[in-house]
Amino acid sequence: MQNDPALDQLCINTIRTLSMDAVQKANSGHPGTPMALAPVAYHLWQHHLRYDPDEPLWPDRDRFVLSVGHASMLLYSLLHLANVKAVDDEGKPTGQPAVSLDDIQHFRQIGSNTPGHPEYRLTSGVETTTGPLGQGLGNSVGMAMAARWYENHFNRPDAPLFDHRVYALCGDGDMMEGISHEAASLAGHLQLSNLIWIYDSNRVTIEGHTDLAYSDEVESRFRGYNWHTLHVRDANDTAALEAALVEAKRVTGKPTLIVVNSIIGWGAPHKQDTASAHGEPLGVEEVVLAKRAYGWPEDKFFYVPDGVHERFEQGIGARGKATREAWQAKYDAYTQKYPELSREFAQMEAHELPAGWDSDIPAFDADPKGIASRDSSGKVLNAIAARVPWMIGGAADLAPSTKTNLKFEGAGSFEHDNYGGRNLHFGIREHAMGAVVNGLALSNLRPFGSTFLIFSDYMKPPIRLSAIMEVPSIFVFTHDSIGVGEDGPTHQPIEQLASLRGVPGLTLLRPGDANEVAQAWRVALSHPRRPSCIVLTRQALPTFDRSRYASATGVQKGAYVLADAPDGQKPQVLLLATGSEVSICVDVYEKLRSEGIAARVVSMPSWDIFERQDDAYRDSVLPPDIDARVAVEQAAALGWDRYVGRLGAQVVMHTFGASAPLSDLKKKFGFTPERVYEAAKQQIARVQSKSSQG
Repeated sequence: MQNDPALDQLCINTIRTLSMDAVQKANSGHPGTPMALAPVAYHLWQHHLRYDPDEPLWPDRDRFVLSVGHASMLLYSLLHLANVKAVDDEGKPTGQPAVSLDDIQHFRQIGSNTPGHPEYRLTSGVETTTGPLGQGLGNSVGMAMAARWYENHFNRPDAPLFDHRVYALCGDGDMMEGISHEAASLAGHLQLSNLIWIYDSNRVTIEGHTDLAYSDEVESRFRGYNWHTLHVRDANDTAALEAALVEAKRVTGKPTLIVVNSIIGWGAPHKQDTASAHGEPLGVEEVVLAKRAYGWPEDKFFYVPDGVHERFEQGIGARGKATREAWQAKYDAYTQKYPELSREFAQMEAHELPAGWDSDIPAFDADPKGIASRDSSGKVLNAIAARVPWMIGGAADLAPSTKTNLKFEGAGSFEHDNYGGRNLHFGIREHAMGAVVNGLALSNLRPFGSTFLIFSDYMKPPIRLSAIMEVPSIFVFTHDSIGVGEDGPTHQPIEQLASLRGVPGLTLLRPGDANEVAQAWRVALSHPRRPSCIVLTRQALPTFDRSRYASATGVQKGAYVLADAPDGQKPQVLLLATGSEVSICVDVYEKLRSEGIAARVVSMPSWDIFERQDDAYRDSVLPPDIDARVAVEQAAALGWDRYVGRLGAQVVMHTFGASAPLSDLKKKFGFTPERVYEAAKQQIARVQSKSSQG
């Protein structure tokens, strides 16, 4: 591509004016950062990003993460001007533009693929959903870790198949968020030299200049994390940016932070370097003045001058296509020389699992003493991961407690000197762990992250984003109730189940015994476009005799009849429970049966899966004409009235827990067979009384 500074400046100003016009027309959005960072993003895309606009899912492409998701018009402008192609649900290019000029004109409108913040899947070319500040940084660390894993697993001395980088564009808000500390600390420890963060230091946030609340010496902070740091004093100085990017790509043994000083709203004479340029339209008059400052036609809107599309085609278009075609030739030769590895890679790209992936999952014999579901989960997890080479994960410094350590031969730990390790050590960084897991899932690995259920609150944003993005992240949460015991209410989850159940698109599974645990893992791995939380106990649970009670395969429908009234009798009462409380209901069922009272136990490990079943199945499990119902769960009441009705009984938690041995806590809070039995008898009496009065 020939040197043409004037044409490059025209391209840069096109990004700026498209962003201004889109925000102004929408009367909503953030124009200032796209105006400031247009030179930075343009130069990165045109000269460094390994990316083919015709094949936006090319596996060895560089990843570009816009962690400053509010600056979405910067990305949409790039996608449009680079003529990035849209892909269908199977990842195949459609030939249509990912972002058309019409899409930009409908920025932030209903049904548009240019939403206020970038959304993965909705807009081709968006690598991850961002907006909650800092999340993109955590995702980028996961992507960089995945890239290193790909290199270790697939590359051969004569066939270096993978060698891509991850670039993340971030701002002052990202840096203030705690997740940026967690993610940067982990990346520095892992020496991820394939990771480059470009930090837009414009020193302006919504409330005003950052000196109101923020005075960090960011470069010193990052050097303390084992990062290489560089500084570009002016975002418009593309020569200095070029030198910084070249140096960053040469660095080994550590990631790189490039600090770029910019002026938010650059070119808007009255609003640049002010908070009003951050999160609101500039206003019609200021847009005109900014265009005048750029030498732009003041009466033209959404204007792309002649030569701009062509300049992008000569730059990232031609360079990306040549790089991708060279890679494809290498891959074609690789498939001939390494057919087994090639098959693995193809399965990963297709979001498939290897044949027989679940064939070693153990079946657990009946045992009244049983096993903690965290322990049975550890056995199941190891059986699966040994057969799925791209299953990778770990815990936030709790693997010995959550039982998520992979112990089979060759599993190893993922560290800077062993990027092929399967055990991830996230340290005490729950928030970053969730975002990293999402970044790994976006890279087609099958990742998991684990901690205690109470600490899911520390990582709620990435859990929520995994559901928005429809990625198959798996979150393993143990120590799931007052069963934590002596650690007390600070560590005893109460409201967490209700909170997680409220996330659309997230599957929550709280299995009631070891065989339900096995099925829960089967369900989680079978969902290529749905994240899952598997919620497990610290304490032992009886393993039910499946020759006497129903098969645990009922977990696949979310809820099922575990124990039913004998001889086809109509149950007089339904006993509903999840997790550790299912065994209490089974004990009560047996007592009622010995008294000649017909009862039914319904195990409900996953409400969301149950709600997706048809009416006929749901009615067969919870017959509408049976009003006597008791729900039992060591968690908050929220949601159970859906299943037991206004007059049904709920043996649940109404307060926080307490510090005491579990046996004492069960008595204090009513989680005993005696209390549930009493509730069942009261329900039966209520219904009988109502019937006699009718």
